[in-house]
Amino acid sequence: MAFCKACGQDIGGAAFCPKCGASQGAAAPAAASGESPTAGMEENVAGLLCYLFGWISGLIFLLIDKRPFVRFHGAQAIALNITFFVVWIGFWIVTVVLGLITTMLHFPVGFLMVFLFPVIVIGFIAIAIFCMYKAYQREKFKLPIIGNIVEKMVGA
Repeated sequence: MAFCKACGQDIGGAAFCPKCGASQGAAAPAAASGESPTAGMEENVAGLLCYLFGWISGLIFLLIDKRPFVRFHGAQAIALNITFFVVWIGFWIVTVVLGLITTMLHFPVGFLMVFLFPVIVIGFIAIAIFCMYKAYQREKFKLPIIGNIVEKMVGA
């Protein structure tokens, strides 16, 4: 229910008050005017937020924001998380194979690989934080391999 800005009369969806005739300055909502839902947010803040919740926030900004800078960082955040998943799977495959080989040789060293996993996780978190910093500085920082792929994908 909308009310007149001048007299307080119920106006519904009218652009002018039926009682006093005052213009209500019908401001169109952001979605109806063709603007991006994140248009009020600075580009650098939106780019930083792409990395905050991993692939989920990257996907959200990639889909709803039309600015090339934000779309690039959204796609790069998704690619970074896909890369982490691939490295994670590869790491555990190497750990299991190394564990089986060294157990058969009665020299159990494979279990030590488990202690290397936190180093990999911290490394990916550090990369994400660095990308957040670069996005906040309004720099289009491309990660070595996935950056070029992402740039071609989003056309940024």
